[in-house]
Amino acid sequence: MDIGYGFLTALISYLIGGISFSRIVTRIVAPEVDIENIRFPTEDGSEGERMRAVGATTASIKLGPKVGCAIGILDILKAVVPVLALKLVYPETYYFLIAAVFVVVGHNWPVYFRFKGGGGISPTYGGFFVVDFIGTLIAATAGMIFGFFVVREILVAYVSGLWFMLLWLIIFKGDWPYIVYGVVINIVFTLAVLPDIKEQWKKKREGNYDMEAGLESFPMGRGMLKIMEFFKVAPKKNGE
Repeated sequence: MDIGYGFLTALISYLIGGISFSRIVTRIVAPEVDIENIRFPTEDGSEGERMRAVGATTASIKLGPKVGCAIGILDILKAVVPVLALKLVYPETYYFLIAAVFVVVGHNWPVYFRFKGGGGISPTYGGFFVVDFIGTLIAATAGMIFGFFVVREILVAYVSGLWFMLLWLIIFKGDWPYIVYGVVINIVFTLAVLPDIKEQWKKKREGNYDMEAGLESFPMGRGMLKIMEFFKVAPKKNGE
């Protein structure tokens, strides 16, 4: 693999990742909404703390789940298209793994918007789909089961799919570039959600943690809550 092409792949992928569909779609459908000044809804319907990330979840709070879902799909495709193109054109190299990482880096810290971007879950899974589609489905399912039904922690459910994907790559790929990719993408994603992790632990220490209220605040969370209710698994409450 040529180092120069690898650097160029990283740069172009970063710039593609920096395209903010949450901002673009919001500007089209609701130009009056300030997507960078959205506050997290509280259980009583009032506005809570300001959202740190600017992504599909942020947009869905003001524009609804359909718009949020559309933005999420666009963010997935933002990773799928360049990663798949490189995998098809250069099948004997690992340029596509570089692209899969740097699309997420660009999404999370876009140079166009003062390095304020999204959390990176959609482009991360977009890259996963190309790297190993079956592994992605199994890892995502395992992460949801572990997070929602075993430990009953929303952030664990959100993050652990990446842990299981790394484990899948170690076991079934066994090739060091894939393993390095799995480790790096976990680090990139963790850095992006680290403020949320700290905030959740703070709420737990103060006795203000309510998993159900957190799930109710965004479309994917409401869907997960319905699944938990179907299986009669109660979300974790304060003090549990």
